Amino acid sequence: MSIRRFKLKNKEWDLVKCIAIPLFVGGLSAFLSGGGMEAFALLKKPPFSPPGWIFPVVWTILYILMGIASWLIWDSGAEKQNVFYALMVYGRQLFVNFFWPVFFFKLEWYLFAFVWLALLWGLILVNILVFYCIRKTAAYLLIPYLVWVTFAGYLNLGIWYLN
Repeated sequence: MSIRRFKLKNKEWDLVKCIAIPLFVGGLSAFLSGGGMEAFALLKKPPFSPPGWIFPVVWTILYILMGIASWLIWDSGAEKQNVFYALMVYGRQLFVNFFWPVFFFKLEWYLFAFVWLALLWGLILVNILVFYCIRKTAAYLLIPYLVWVTFAGYLNLGIWYLN
């Protein structure tokens, strides 16, 4: 009896890399934010604030969806310059996403973090529109991200106001 080795094909490996990138960015950002959820637990929060354990679960799901969306663009077969542009927009919003937890949790710059989050919201919207032009499914996968960042903006502004 022979044992078959599990081997990913190029497309599958590309998908794994595309999912790993936002997960890594989010994980590194959370690490650099160090102990942010402990401080968050002590803050006065606006109504409808979820328990702290919800945040890493939701963000993990969103990072996976973002990775799948970026892979759909990468694998779309669209013109290279359009794919490059779309992935540059995606990279920019991911870059802005990286810093928000640092500003909010680590530095406790609540008002600045809200403004930064508004910038992120705009970049996500642009990202959705650019992805939509190449592959609608990729754009749809980013909608929960936009909704969550909208909710995060509400929480962020409420925390700034109450604290």
